[in-house]
Amino acid sequence: MIELRTPAEIDEMRPAGRFVASVLEELVAASAVGVNLLKLDSIAQSLIQKAGAESCYVDYHPSFGAMPFGKVLCTSVNDAALHGLPFDYRLADGDVVSLDFAASLGGWVADSAVTIVVGSARDEDLRLIETTERALAAGIAAAQPGGRMGDVSAAIGAVCRAAGFGVNTDFGGHGVGHTMHGDPHVPNDGRPGRGIPLRAGLVFAIEPWLMQSTDRIFTDPDGWTLRSLDGSRAAHSEHTIAITEEGPLVLTAR
Repeated sequence: MIELRTPAEIDEMRPAGRFVASVLEELVAASAVGVNLLKLDSIAQSLIQKAGAESCYVDYHPSFGAMPFGKVLCTSVNDAALHGLPFDYRLADGDVVSLDFAASLGGWVADSAVTIVVGSARDEDLRLIETTERALAAGIAAAQPGGRMGDVSAAIGAVCRAAGFGVNTDFGGHGVGHTMHGDPHVPNDGRPGRGIPLRAGLVFAIEPWLMQSTDRIFTDPDGWTLRSLDGSRAAHSEHTIAITEEGPLVLTAR
C-alpha cells in the first residue's frame, strides 16, 4: 500500500535522513587501502548505537536473501553490484566500493548509498560512478508533484543509456517510511507519463546502479551479494527523497 506523509511527518523523517547521510560521510572518510570491510561495518554499528538508532539490515530476510543479512552495512566491491555482504577483506588500491546504509531513527527510515574509489582511480571507474550520480540527479529532478513515476524512471534510464550502459530493472528504488522497503517500486528505466501519480507526501528511495559491460547479475555463494555476470565493475548511488508541493526534498543529502 502506498502511503502519503503529511508535512509534519516529513519533518519527523529529517533526522533519520541526516543520520544516514552522516554515517555515510564517516564511512567514506574511513575507507582507505588496507581497511577491512568488517571494520567499516563495525564503525556503522557503533554510530547506530551512539545515536540510539536501529539497523534496517541486520535482521532483514527477504525472499531473495539466503538468510538474515546479519550486518548493518552493504559493502559491494568491484564486480559486486548490490547487497554486498561484508566479509574479511582488506580494500586494495583501485577498488571500487559501494557503501549502502539504511537505518531507523525515531521510528522513521532513511536509505542511501555512495560509490567511491579507494586509492588510485581508473578513468572508466570514475565515469561509471559519475553516470550513476547524474542518473540519480535526473531522477530526483523529475520527481515533481503532478508527474508520474515513469517520468522518474525514464529520466534515470535516459542518462544511463546515453552513456552507453545497459540498465537492469530487477532491482530499483522503493517506498520508504516506517520500514525500509515498501511501495512504490521505482524502476531504473521506463516511459514518461506512465505509472502512479507523483503526489506531495510520497517518500521513496531512488537508486540507479550500473555495471560497466553487462546488465546481467548472479548471486554470490554468500547468498546475498549480487555480482555482474561478466566480472565487470559496478557502481550504485541512492538518496531518499520526499515529494513536497514545492518539489523534491532530498532527505539524505550529504
